[in-house]
This record gives sequence, structure tokens and C-alpha cells, in this order.
Amino acid sequence: MKIRSTLTALALVSGALLAPGFGVLSSATEAHAATKISHATATSMFRSSGITWSSSGGCSNRNNPTCTSFDQLNLMSAQGAQTLRSASGCALNITGGTETGHASGTYSHWNGYKLDFAKGTCVGNYIKNTFSYIGARPGDGAPQWRSGSGNVYADEGNHWDVTYYNCGGC
Repeated sequence: MKIRSTLTALALVSGALLAPGFGVLSSATEAHAATKISHATATSMFRSSGITWSSSGGCSNRNNPTCTSFDQLNLMSAQGAQTLRSASGCALNITGGTETGHASGTYSHWNGYKLDFAKGTCVGNYIKNTFSYIGARPGDGAPQWRSGSGNVYADEGNHWDVTYYNCGGC
């Protein structure tokens, strides 16, 4: 029975390491099925990490572009924000989530891959001094930095637009 338990555990660990989007063999260039979370789950995660959020409309309705919603956010995006908060030690305020009104695409806000963060000296310095500058984003020319895990941080002038391909080492 002990051998069976060990083999089962080994199989689970192997599966986790090789699972698309989660394991060591994942790629930032391929879209994978992602675990979606609710607004309530995301806010609980953010609150527990000391991450704040705000909305110009003071609401969380996913279908209202003046709201900040986390409905259908990818779990790895929420975990990525938590990783950024703990690694940087900076205050983080999320100003954009999965609500309508952002650019479309596979790795979009609507599809749960992106979060917007308010600008701040601490987080700006952390991104620019820790991650690799990768040039201007095609289309709008926003300067971009890539973390060691492959997540991309774009400086859109009045906020950071972050694309989470993974949890950032959570």
C-alpha cells in the first residue's frame, strides 16, 4: 500500500510539473485553459496580500467599463499580482481587471490575463530595475519589461498594464 501511495504522489507531482500553463514545460506563447475565479475569490486573495483596488465608477460590474471587475480572472493572474506585491514590497492598487472596455485578444483583460496597476515610484522602480526591457509594444509604443517568468509589464503612461502568462513564481 505504501508503494501505491508513493507512486500516486509521484504521478500527481509529475502531472503538475508538465501541465500546460502550470509546470516547468509551459510556454508564454501558447494559450492554455486557465482556472477562472470569481470577483469575491479575487478580492479575498488581494485583501489577504495587502493589495487594494479602485474603480472610477465605484463598482464591480464586468459589463460596465467604468467598473473594476475580477469576475472570470485567471487564478494565475491573481497569484501573479500577489507575487509582485510580496517580491517588490510595494503598495499595489489595481485599477483595471476583467471588465469590458479594454483591447480584445487572446491575452486580454476580458479573458482574465491582464490587470492594470496604478503608477507609483516604488512599483515603477521595481519593474524597471528587476525585469528586462524588451522594447516598445507594437501598436501603441508603450515601453515593456519582461519578468524572469515571462510576464510582461507595459507602461501605458498613467498605469501599468500587466499580462500574466503564469503566476510569477508563486
